[in-house]
Amino acid sequence: MAINESKIASVVNALMEDYGKGRVIDEIKMFDYPDRAVIIDLLEKLKIIIYPGYHRNGNYRTYTVKNNISILLEDIIYNLTKQIAVVLKYAPQHQNPDNDVRDAEAERITFAFLDKIPKIREYIETDIQAFYDGDPAAYNKDEIICTYPGLYAIFTARIAHELFLLGVPLIPRIMTEHAHSLTGIDIHPGTTIGKYFFIDHGTGIVIGETTVIGNNVKVYQGVTLGALSTRGGQNLRGKKRHPTIHDNVTIYSGASILGGDTVIGKNVVIGGNAFITSSIPEGARVSVKSQELMYNYDSKHPVERKDIELDETWFYMI
Repeated sequence: MAINESKIASVVNALMEDYGKGRVIDEIKMFDYPDRAVIIDLLEKLKIIIYPGYHRNGNYRTYTVKNNISILLEDIIYNLTKQIAVVLKYAPQHQNPDNDVRDAEAERITFAFLDKIPKIREYIETDIQAFYDGDPAAYNKDEIICTYPGLYAIFTARIAHELFLLGVPLIPRIMTEHAHSLTGIDIHPGTTIGKYFFIDHGTGIVIGETTVIGNNVKVYQGVTLGALSTRGGQNLRGKKRHPTIHDNVTIYSGASILGGDTVIGKNVVIGGNAFITSSIPEGARVSVKSQELMYNYDSKHPVERKDIELDETWFYMI
């Protein structure tokens, strides 16, 4: 089939005219924008550094762990510094237009991040132990490291969180959204997570930016640790919108725990499908009161969503 060049030219001209409207989607940033493929590759190289004996580096032929790590670090330092320098323009504190200043700051952040790797490895070691202790289907720790999507999501979140704390824009979110796309687990890089964190199954989990999670917390699939309302939009930025989960809490599948003032005390167990918008005291057991689906609708007096959200009959404590 012959290509109609005049029709192609017509479409190109129409698109060029459309691109000139000055909208956000019309901006050309391909040379001043982080490279997602490079960032994902950095994440994979960091995985080799976190687990040096589990993932092979196919790009280079090396004979010792030290040589392998040295080569990987050189690659990471170069590319991470370059990507951070690109995104610093999004941070209000790094608006200096001098490229040399921005490059120096990017290098400083990169080495500050690399100094955090032993801490990240310490926490991930506890996560692996939590997976092994909590899942009878795990026959060994190698199986967990090589196959469990929950651990991959946590690994990525811990990497992204340290970059987030260092004030790096955009890159941490690219990392966690990559893990989200692979695992179905959405953890914002701002989330603070303690040791021995266990995600079982994982698909459908959402954990918001200002969530604080203590030690020895277990979360099952479909759990949401979210905001009670986002109607305030950008006015809510920087405010505590998501719950605090204290130590030794178990949250079963489908539960939603919402709100920045919501605090789940130590040793609490949240049953499946519970909907919680207020704090739960230490040691409580929470479960859905009734599985019966009931309709009570009055077209003249419709129930407001806020009234439903604050209705304590959604859950009870034993």
